[in-house]
Amino acid sequence: MPIRAPRRFLPSLPLLAAFEAAARTGSITQAASELSLTQSAVSRQIKALEGQLGVELFVREKQKIRLTLGGQVYAREIRDALGKISNASLNLLANPAGGTLTLAVPPTFGARWLVPRVPRFLARHPQVSLNILSRLTQFDFRQDVIDAAIYFGAPQWTGVDMELLRGETVIPVCAPELAARHDFRAPADIRRAPLLHLTTRPDAWEHWMRRYGVDDRAVQGMLFDQFSTLFEAAAAGLGVALLPDFLFEEELREGRIVEALPLPHSGDEAYYLCWPGDRDAHRPLALFRDWLLEETAASR
Repeated sequence: MPIRAPRRFLPSLPLLAAFEAAARTGSITQAASELSLTQSAVSRQIKALEGQLGVELFVREKQKIRLTLGGQVYAREIRDALGKISNASLNLLANPAGGTLTLAVPPTFGARWLVPRVPRFLARHPQVSLNILSRLTQFDFRQDVIDAAIYFGAPQWTGVDMELLRGETVIPVCAPELAARHDFRAPADIRRAPLLHLTTRPDAWEHWMRRYGVDDRAVQGMLFDQFSTLFEAAAAGLGVALLPDFLFEEELREGRIVEALPLPHSGDEAYYLCWPGDRDAHRPLALFRDWLLEETAASR
Protein backbone atom coordinates (compact mmCIF):
# COMPACT_ATOMS: atom_id res chain seq x y z
CA MET A 1 0.00 0.00 0.00
CA PRO A 2 1.54 3.38 -0.98
CA ILE A 3 2.60 5.70 1.82
CA ARG A 4 0.57 8.90 1.94
CA ALA A 5 2.70 12.03 2.24
CA PRO A 6 1.83 14.51 5.01
CA ARG A 7 -0.51 17.30 3.86
CA ARG A 8 2.20 19.96 4.17
CA PHE A 9 4.20 18.21 1.41
CA LEU A 10 1.22 18.24 -0.97
CA PRO A 11 0.40 21.92 -1.61
CA SER A 12 -2.66 22.76 -3.68
CA LEU A 13 -2.32 23.36 -7.41
CA PRO A 14 -3.24 27.09 -7.19
CA LEU A 15 -0.36 27.69 -4.77
CA LEU A 16 2.07 25.75 -6.97
CA ALA A 17 0.86 27.47 -10.15
CA ALA A 18 1.35 30.91 -8.60
CA PHE A 19 4.84 29.99 -7.42
CA GLU A 20 5.85 28.46 -10.76
CA ALA A 21 4.63 31.46 -12.76
CA ALA A 22 6.44 33.92 -10.48
CA ALA A 23 9.60 31.81 -10.53
CA ARG A 24 9.57 31.53 -14.32
CA THR A 25 8.80 35.19 -15.04
CA GLY A 26 10.72 36.66 -12.09
CA SER A 27 7.79 38.99 -11.50
CA ILE A 28 4.66 38.97 -9.35
CA THR A 29 3.05 41.36 -11.85
CA GLN A 30 3.67 39.09 -14.85
CA ALA A 31 2.60 36.02 -12.91
CA ALA A 32 -0.65 37.76 -11.93
CA SER A 33 -1.33 38.74 -15.53
CA GLU A 34 -0.64 35.20 -16.77
CA LEU A 35 -2.94 33.63 -14.16
CA SER A 36 -5.64 36.33 -14.43
CA LEU A 37 -5.26 37.18 -10.73
CA THR A 38 -4.39 40.32 -8.82
CA GLN A 39 -0.82 40.90 -7.67
CA SER A 40 -1.91 40.70 -4.04
CA ALA A 41 -3.60 37.33 -4.69
CA VAL A 42 -0.40 35.89 -6.19
CA SER A 43 1.67 37.28 -3.32
CA ARG A 44 -0.72 35.72 -0.78
CA GLN A 45 -0.56 32.35 -2.52
CA ILE A 46 3.24 32.35 -2.54
CA LYS A 47 3.29 33.38 1.14
CA ALA A 48 0.84 30.58 1.91
CA LEU A 49 3.07 28.07 0.08
CA GLU A 50 6.14 29.25 1.99
CA GLY A 51 4.19 28.99 5.24
CA GLN A 52 3.00 25.49 4.43
CA LEU A 53 6.51 24.31 3.54
CA GLY A 54 8.23 26.30 6.25
CA VAL A 55 10.83 27.51 3.72
CA GLU A 56 11.45 30.86 2.04
CA LEU A 57 11.31 30.48 -1.73
CA PHE A 58 11.98 34.09 -2.74
CA VAL A 59 14.23 36.89 -1.57
CA ARG A 60 12.25 40.15 -1.66
CA GLU A 61 14.25 43.19 -2.76
CA LYS A 62 12.13 46.36 -2.90
CA GLN A 63 9.80 45.79 -5.89
CA LYS A 64 11.69 42.71 -7.15
CA ILE A 65 11.79 39.05 -6.22
CA ARG A 66 14.63 36.57 -6.58
CA LEU A 67 14.55 32.83 -6.02
CA THR A 68 16.53 31.42 -3.13
CA LEU A 69 18.87 28.51 -3.92
CA GLY A 70 16.29 26.10 -2.56
CA GLY A 71 13.58 27.91 -4.50
CA GLN A 72 15.50 27.42 -7.76
CA VAL A 73 15.61 23.64 -7.31
CA TYR A 74 11.98 23.51 -6.15
CA ALA A 75 10.81 25.61 -9.10
CA ARG A 76 12.49 23.29 -11.61
CA GLU A 77 10.94 20.18 -10.06
CA ILE A 78 7.49 21.75 -9.68
CA ARG A 79 7.61 22.87 -13.32
CA ASP A 80 8.32 19.29 -14.39
CA ALA A 81 5.53 17.97 -12.16
CA LEU A 82 2.99 20.48 -13.49
CA GLY A 83 4.02 19.57 -17.02
CA LYS A 84 3.35 15.90 -16.29
CA ILE A 85 -0.08 16.70 -14.87
CA SER A 86 -0.89 18.84 -17.92
CA ASN A 87 0.22 16.11 -20.34
CA ALA A 88 -1.73 13.49 -18.41
CA SER A 89 -4.85 15.65 -18.67
CA LEU A 90 -4.34 16.15 -22.43
CA ASN A 91 -3.93 12.40 -22.90
CA LEU A 92 -7.10 11.73 -20.92
CA LEU A 93 -9.07 14.22 -23.02
CA ALA A 94 -7.67 12.69 -26.21
CA ASN A 95 -8.78 9.23 -25.13
CA PRO A 96 -11.12 9.09 -22.11
CA ALA A 97 -11.02 5.30 -22.19
CA GLY A 98 -7.39 5.46 -21.08
CA GLY A 99 -5.93 3.86 -24.20
CA THR A 100 -3.11 6.32 -24.83
CA LEU A 101 0.49 5.38 -25.63
CA THR A 102 3.14 8.09 -25.74
CA LEU A 103 6.23 6.93 -27.59
CA ALA A 104 9.67 8.53 -28.06
CA VAL A 105 11.49 7.71 -31.30
CA PRO A 106 14.64 8.78 -33.20
CA PRO A 107 13.42 11.50 -35.61
CA THR A 108 14.39 9.96 -38.95
CA PHE A 109 13.41 6.42 -37.95
CA GLY A 110 10.07 7.78 -36.79
CA ALA A 111 9.39 9.82 -39.91
CA ARG A 112 10.63 7.36 -42.52
CA TRP A 113 9.96 3.92 -41.06
CA LEU A 114 7.48 4.05 -38.19
CA VAL A 115 4.89 6.71 -39.11
CA PRO A 116 4.10 5.26 -42.58
CA ARG A 117 3.24 1.96 -40.81
CA VAL A 118 1.19 3.47 -37.97
CA PRO A 119 -2.10 3.32 -39.96
CA ARG A 120 -1.83 -0.48 -39.86
CA PHE A 121 -1.53 -0.42 -36.08
CA LEU A 122 -4.46 1.97 -35.68
CA ALA A 123 -6.60 -0.08 -38.06
CA ARG A 124 -6.02 -3.10 -35.84
CA HIS A 125 -6.38 -1.20 -32.56
CA PRO A 126 -8.60 1.86 -33.18
CA GLN A 127 -9.20 2.26 -29.43
CA VAL A 128 -5.55 3.26 -28.85
CA SER A 129 -4.39 6.88 -29.17
CA LEU A 130 -0.74 7.03 -30.17
CA ASN A 131 1.45 10.07 -29.47
CA ILE A 132 4.91 10.15 -31.09
CA LEU A 133 7.68 12.45 -29.84
CA SER A 134 11.24 12.81 -31.14
CA ARG A 135 14.22 11.95 -28.92
CA LEU A 136 17.79 11.67 -30.17
CA THR A 137 19.33 10.08 -27.07
CA GLN A 138 18.44 8.23 -23.89
CA PHE A 139 16.44 10.10 -21.25
CA ASP A 140 15.03 9.53 -17.77
CA PHE A 141 11.59 7.89 -17.91
CA ARG A 142 10.96 9.24 -14.41
CA GLN A 143 11.31 12.82 -15.65
CA ASP A 144 9.60 12.50 -19.05
CA VAL A 145 5.92 11.77 -19.67
CA ILE A 146 6.62 8.87 -22.02
CA ASP A 147 5.42 5.26 -21.85
CA ALA A 148 8.05 3.71 -24.10
CA ALA A 149 10.85 4.57 -26.51
CA ILE A 150 12.51 3.20 -29.60
CA TYR A 151 16.23 3.53 -29.05
CA PHE A 152 19.28 2.83 -31.24
CA GLY A 153 22.46 1.72 -29.52
CA ALA A 154 23.88 -0.97 -27.29
CA PRO A 155 21.43 -2.83 -25.03
CA GLN A 156 22.41 -0.70 -22.05
CA TRP A 157 19.73 1.50 -20.53
CA THR A 158 19.59 1.27 -16.77
CA GLY A 159 16.23 0.60 -15.18
CA VAL A 160 14.25 -0.26 -18.33
CA ASP A 161 13.06 -3.41 -20.10
CA MET A 162 14.23 -3.82 -23.69
CA GLU A 163 13.04 -5.80 -26.70
CA LEU A 164 15.30 -6.17 -29.75
CA LEU A 165 13.63 -4.89 -32.92
CA ARG A 166 16.21 -4.98 -35.69
CA GLY A 167 19.82 -4.29 -36.60
CA GLU A 168 21.11 -1.71 -39.03
CA THR A 169 23.45 -1.69 -42.02
CA VAL A 170 25.03 1.58 -43.13
CA ILE A 171 26.46 2.27 -46.57
CA PRO A 172 28.68 5.11 -47.84
CA VAL A 173 26.55 7.31 -50.12
CA CYS A 174 26.95 10.60 -51.97
CA ALA A 175 25.58 12.62 -54.87
CA PRO A 176 26.08 11.03 -58.34
CA GLU A 177 28.19 14.02 -59.43
CA LEU A 178 30.54 13.64 -56.47
CA ALA A 179 30.89 9.89 -57.12
CA ALA A 180 31.77 10.57 -60.77
CA ARG A 181 34.27 13.26 -59.79
CA HIS A 182 36.16 11.11 -57.29
CA ASP A 183 35.78 7.79 -59.15
CA PHE A 184 35.94 5.69 -55.98
CA ARG A 185 37.52 2.30 -56.62
CA ALA A 186 38.99 1.16 -53.32
CA PRO A 187 38.08 1.80 -49.65
CA ALA A 188 41.08 4.09 -49.16
CA ASP A 189 39.76 6.38 -51.92
CA ILE A 190 37.04 7.54 -49.51
CA ARG A 191 39.63 9.57 -47.60
CA ARG A 192 40.03 11.85 -50.63
CA ALA A 193 36.44 13.08 -50.38
CA PRO A 194 34.81 15.29 -47.72
CA LEU A 195 33.20 13.09 -45.05
CA LEU A 196 29.92 13.95 -43.35
CA HIS A 197 29.25 12.95 -39.73
CA LEU A 198 26.30 12.42 -37.39
CA THR A 199 26.81 13.95 -33.93
CA THR A 200 25.12 11.02 -32.16
CA ARG A 201 27.48 8.59 -33.91
CA PRO A 202 30.79 10.47 -33.95
CA ASP A 203 32.93 7.37 -34.57
CA ALA A 204 30.83 5.79 -37.36
CA TRP A 205 33.40 6.52 -40.06
CA GLU A 206 36.23 5.16 -37.90
CA HIS A 207 34.32 1.87 -37.50
CA TRP A 208 33.73 1.65 -41.25
CA MET A 209 37.39 2.38 -42.02
CA ARG A 210 38.69 -0.22 -39.58
CA ARG A 211 36.27 -2.73 -41.11
CA TYR A 212 37.84 -2.16 -44.55
CA GLY A 213 41.47 -1.63 -43.54
CA VAL A 214 41.57 2.14 -44.08
CA ASP A 215 43.66 4.55 -41.97
CA ASP A 216 41.14 5.96 -39.45
CA ARG A 217 43.31 8.70 -37.96
CA ALA A 218 42.27 12.37 -38.03
CA VAL A 219 38.88 11.83 -39.63
CA GLN A 220 37.22 15.22 -39.99
CA GLY A 221 34.23 16.80 -41.71
CA MET A 222 30.91 18.57 -41.31
CA LEU A 223 28.62 17.60 -38.41
CA PHE A 224 24.84 17.08 -38.52
CA ASP A 225 22.45 16.19 -35.70
CA GLN A 226 19.90 14.15 -37.71
CA PHE A 227 19.98 11.65 -40.57
CA SER A 228 17.52 13.78 -42.54
CA THR A 229 19.91 16.75 -42.77
CA LEU A 230 22.86 14.41 -43.24
CA PHE A 231 21.09 12.92 -46.25
CA GLU A 232 20.30 16.33 -47.73
CA ALA A 233 23.95 17.33 -47.35
CA ALA A 234 25.07 14.18 -49.16
CA ALA A 235 22.47 14.68 -51.91
CA ALA A 236 23.67 18.28 -52.35
CA GLY A 237 27.21 17.07 -53.03
CA LEU A 238 28.78 18.23 -49.78
CA GLY A 239 30.46 14.90 -49.13
CA VAL A 240 30.06 11.20 -48.41
CA ALA A 241 27.76 10.06 -45.60
CA LEU A 242 27.10 6.75 -43.89
CA LEU A 243 23.34 6.18 -44.01
CA PRO A 244 21.14 3.24 -43.00
CA ASP A 245 20.13 1.52 -46.22
CA PHE A 246 16.60 0.63 -45.03
CA LEU A 247 15.74 4.28 -44.30
CA PHE A 248 16.83 5.64 -47.68
CA GLU A 249 15.82 2.90 -50.12
CA GLU A 250 13.62 5.22 -52.16
CA GLU A 251 16.31 7.89 -52.62
CA LEU A 252 18.80 5.24 -53.69
CA ARG A 253 16.28 3.77 -56.12
CA GLU A 254 15.55 7.21 -57.59
CA GLY A 255 19.25 8.03 -57.92
CA ARG A 256 19.25 11.12 -55.70
CA ILE A 257 22.15 9.46 -53.93
CA VAL A 258 24.35 6.55 -54.98
CA GLU A 259 26.66 4.15 -53.23
CA ALA A 260 30.14 5.62 -53.21
CA LEU A 261 31.32 2.03 -52.84
CA PRO A 262 29.29 -1.18 -52.35
CA LEU A 263 30.83 -1.70 -48.92
CA PRO A 264 28.20 -1.96 -46.17
CA HIS A 265 28.93 -2.11 -42.47
CA SER A 266 26.81 -3.59 -39.70
CA GLY A 267 27.85 -2.83 -36.14
CA ASP A 268 26.82 -4.33 -32.81
CA GLU A 269 24.22 -1.62 -32.10
CA ALA A 270 20.56 -2.11 -32.93
CA TYR A 271 17.05 -0.69 -32.50
CA TYR A 272 15.26 -1.61 -29.27
CA LEU A 273 11.85 -0.95 -27.83
CA CYS A 274 12.37 0.23 -24.24
CA TRP A 275 9.94 0.86 -21.39
CA PRO A 276 10.05 1.26 -17.60
CA GLY A 277 9.02 -1.82 -15.64
CA ASP A 278 6.02 -0.09 -14.11
CA ARG A 279 4.45 0.24 -17.59
CA ASP A 280 4.55 -3.51 -18.26
CA ALA A 281 0.84 -3.95 -17.64
CA HIS A 282 -0.15 -0.92 -19.74
CA ARG A 283 -2.49 -2.45 -22.32
CA PRO A 284 -1.71 -0.02 -25.21
CA LEU A 285 2.01 -0.73 -24.74
CA ALA A 286 1.46 -4.49 -24.90
CA LEU A 287 -0.61 -4.13 -28.08
CA PHE A 288 1.96 -1.85 -29.70
CA ARG A 289 4.87 -4.09 -28.68
CA ASP A 290 3.29 -7.17 -30.26
CA TRP A 291 2.46 -5.27 -33.46
CA LEU A 292 5.90 -3.66 -33.68
CA LEU A 293 7.68 -7.01 -33.36
CA GLU A 294 5.57 -8.30 -36.27
CA GLU A 295 6.43 -5.27 -38.40
CA THR A 296 10.17 -5.37 -37.74
CA ALA A 297 10.31 -9.13 -38.36
CA ALA A 298 8.55 -8.65 -41.71
CA SER A 299 10.85 -5.81 -42.82
CA ARG A 300 14.23 -7.33 -42.06
